[in-house]
Amino acid sequence: MIEVAGLCKKYGNFEALKSISFSVEKGTVFGFIGRNGAGKTTTMNILTGLLKFDKGEILIKSKHFLKNRRELSKLIGYLPESPAFYDYMNSYEYLSFIGRIISSDNKNFETNIKGLLEKVGLKKGGKRRIGGYSRGMKQRLALAVAFMNNPEILFLDEPASALDPEGRMEMLGLIEDLKDEKITIFLSTHILNDAEKVCDRICIIDEGKILVTENLSNLYKTHIQPIFDIEFEDDPEDKVDQLKNLGWVENIKIERRRVSIYVRDLDTAKKEILKELSNLNTGVTSYQIRKSTLEDIFLRMVGKNEII
Repeated sequence: MIEVAGLCKKYGNFEALKSISFSVEKGTVFGFIGRNGAGKTTTMNILTGLLKFDKGEILIKSKHFLKNRRELSKLIGYLPESPAFYDYMNSYEYLSFIGRIISSDNKNFETNIKGLLEKVGLKKGGKRRIGGYSRGMKQRLALAVAFMNNPEILFLDEPASALDPEGRMEMLGLIEDLKDEKITIFLSTHILNDAEKVCDRICIIDEGKILVTENLSNLYKTHIQPIFDIEFEDDPEDKVDQLKNLGWVENIKIERRRVSIYVRDLDTAKKEILKELSNLNTGVTSYQIRKSTLEDIFLRMVGKNEII
């Protein structure tokens, strides 16, 4: 559905995208994940035609994007990270206004507005002024705008990053519903739990470089590695530092009294870790081994990229 090869973008001397390549299959949810400033929004703005690029090639449905931009843009819907509205309008008025801008077939859009609002769960609030909407309601309205041209490809830029937990769950539910409609979704996010719940394929980008692109199930199989979670009676930070020098320890993550130890060699770790913990001379209240999550895989890969 989407093929990107050798895509480069510079802002002056700063290289935002460093020859990135990936592909997105039709009808899948493609998770484009990375830290803030990794290059996610730049990539999305290029793929939606809002930003020019310096080098590379983009194909959508096997057609060159630059040569067929007007035709291919009609297949695309876009929900930006921070959508803007006219707060004095209500949803019906705003969608009607947008409809008149993007199409001369006003009657058709008027007929579809109710269906759009129902689709995104805004039917009851459609007559309220947008200025009184919550952030979640505004995200839903922005999603309705993205749907106005019945897109085959939907780009979502951090759709749940500023939402409360309830709003996030509602947005993820909408994305799950869209999967059933076979719409291709390009989801940019730094919330890894969200990506883990709805994505079929994951692409990790960091500092303008693609670190990995893989089906979520294969990503787990390839990069899964047990992690030792230990909770101490007291703050262990000063004492745990000495564990970082052990050859079988790859990384250590400390959250108050809980320490997660990522290891390079599991067999050695199982034999040595209890001895090393006893040498710390501090009380341990719990100890367990767990499987890696997408967040663990991401932190490990980004950490390696920083070393490189």
